[in-house]
Amino acid sequence: MHETELIERCRSGDRAAFAALVEPSRTQVWAVCVQITGNRHDAEDALQDALIAAWQNLDKFRGTSRFGSWLYRIASNAALAIVRKRREIPDDEIDLGRASTVPGPADRVVDTDAVRHALARLPEQFRVAVVLREYAQMSYAEIAEHQNVPVATVKTRINRGRAQLVELLDPARLDPAGLDP
Repeated sequence: MHETELIERCRSGDRAAFAALVEPSRTQVWAVCVQITGNRHDAEDALQDALIAAWQNLDKFRGTSRFGSWLYRIASNAALAIVRKRREIPDDEIDLGRASTVPGPADRVVDTDAVRHALARLPEQFRVAVVLREYAQMSYAEIAEHQNVPVATVKTRINRGRAQLVELLDPARLDPAGLDP
């Protein structure tokens, strides 16, 4: 069934159609929530809030973009609302540990935590642009629509965000415990 048909069925109250509509984007929407909030608990809350908001506001979906793009926008806004409530991830919740000379599964977890910590430190507009591009794999045009800015602004935000991430993740800047001095 096509997206348009699913949306029409959803507007008629068909919850199974909504599940089918959300399913192709669900993993990426979850990843966006995790990357913006910085932790699984808040990401679960953001995802739940986003799905409820999408269901309740389906009549506002104009169809000028893909449903998934619209859902990413709702999810990133829900995640940002949660981040704004708590403002910052306390450093004591993040244990980056020491890097081993032989990378293994534990190192990938440390790397993931380091990236999550670095993302949390980016200015909000850079963080959202980078997350939507890298994790949601949205186009520059979709991100521009999401952020209500020109495509050139999105490209600048992503480039600056990536540059700040590289700087934040530079091993020379990290102390032995893996946190900034």
